[in-house]
Amino acid sequence: MTRTTAPVLIQAQPYKIVRQVVIVASASLFVALCARLSVPLPFTPVPLTLANFGVLLVGLTLGSRRGFAALALYLAEGAIGMPVFSPAGPGGIAQLLGVTGGYLMAYPFAAAVAGWIAQRGVPRFLKFAAAAVAAEIVIFAGGITWLTAYTHGAVQAAQFGLYPFVFAEVIKTMAAAGIARRFIRN
Repeated sequence: MTRTTAPVLIQAQPYKIVRQVVIVASASLFVALCARLSVPLPFTPVPLTLANFGVLLVGLTLGSRRGFAALALYLAEGAIGMPVFSPAGPGGIAQLLGVTGGYLMAYPFAAAVAGWIAQRGVPRFLKFAAAAVAAEIVIFAGGITWLTAYTHGAVQAAQFGLYPFVFAEVIKTMAAAGIARRFIRN
């Protein structure tokens, strides 16, 4: 390495780190904005939000590592009281420990799964759709498992936390896959 190239290499590295931090923080903000768009449903304690859509899109577009980091940051922001979760809940750590806590805690893992699948091979809509479906399974497995503790039964948990959302989740999954496919070109 010559003397003239050393400063350029040193300067380039912090820029890359800052860029990655900005991307992860922006993705966390995107999910927070999606979560704010929610509709409380009278027949279930779980609100209908766009947060799952945000998680899917972040995972599909950022990949497993950055997707996981963005959603871990999102949970940390919510845990310290920032208004990033759905307004239908109490907010803060209480929301993480409340009825929707299982869904929320599954978000980083769902983004990682979606990103891991999306990063493999050629970007195609069906691959992104399969990745989004796998991520949804992670989210709902976490949510239903957690909700079972509140309802004291898996059937009741599914009635409150799965069945009312299937149609909306299919739309969110397909939309996230389509947007990610357009965003990530060959």
